[in-house]
Amino acid sequence: MKLPVRIASGLAGLVALIAAGLVAIHWAPDRPLAELTARWAAPPSAFLEVAGLQAHVRDEGVRDDPVPIVLLHGTSSSLHTWDGWVDVLKSDRRVVRVDLPGFGLTGPTADGDYRIERYFEFVAALLDVLRIEQCVLAGNSFGGWVSWETALAYPGRIQALVLVDSAGYPLESQSVPIGFRIARVPGLNRLMQVTLPRGVVESSLRNTYGDPSRVTPELVDRYYELTLREGNRAALARRFADGRDAPRAERVRGIRAPTLILWGGRDGLIPPRYAEQFHRDINGSRLVMFPELGHVPHEEDPRATVAAVREFLRAVPAGPK
Repeated sequence: MKLPVRIASGLAGLVALIAAGLVAIHWAPDRPLAELTARWAAPPSAFLEVAGLQAHVRDEGVRDDPVPIVLLHGTSSSLHTWDGWVDVLKSDRRVVRVDLPGFGLTGPTADGDYRIERYFEFVAALLDVLRIEQCVLAGNSFGGWVSWETALAYPGRIQALVLVDSAGYPLESQSVPIGFRIARVPGLNRLMQVTLPRGVVESSLRNTYGDPSRVTPELVDRYYELTLREGNRAALARRFADGRDAPRAERVRGIRAPTLILWGGRDGLIPPRYAEQFHRDINGSRLVMFPELGHVPHEEDPRATVAAVREFLRAVPAGPK
């Protein structure tokens, strides 16, 4: 049954009024880089020119380490996600971490190209800038995908891999954070570029943790503020919309680097069955499951997860191969 024109017009006006009110309440325009650096780029942060970007990098620990550890974060995260690991590893290793293009303080690319190839080329360029011949490469989620693609593209530069709840297979999630769902919906993702309820960020974080009570206000602040970095929200929508960047699962079997696979047993975004698939497809890999942790186990319980990394690294040669 069709509504009378006057009623339909009135309802449309009411919806528009409600939408305008929500925009006004949750108005959150982009923030310039300079506004965020004081809080989120304190020493030892540096900005280095990498592949045409001013990349936010932290390079810590033992300076003469012949094979540094390089850490790559996941989607909508930043190099800060590795704080707990770095606190432990830097006592006897050189540890490098970076905000990947489109995220954190590095921010968007000039051409809006976020294909996976651009990311592993960026990692190789970072190694060149830092004069790192070989490294141990570790990545979480999307950063895991970038890590194993880098190992395939530049096998001589990657001594070992650590994949933490890694992406890279065609995905069937059990639970997707609301922020990711919004970023995939045309129209809504444009609205998200000028509005961002803090509750959306908090809900998304709680969704990724095995124990949501570990999500603190300080953690929500970090993710919220770095999401607002100028261009990051548009970059996320662009990356999700880029159909050229489909998973290339058949390539995983070509990985030859010694590989440690770490996984949270409560990961609903990339469920544990994908850990088993990586373990089957990567010859000689080692799998360690953390039953009570979620999608970012390194952040949720850094001490337990980094202990597994240190044990794995004891079996990896100390120098370049």
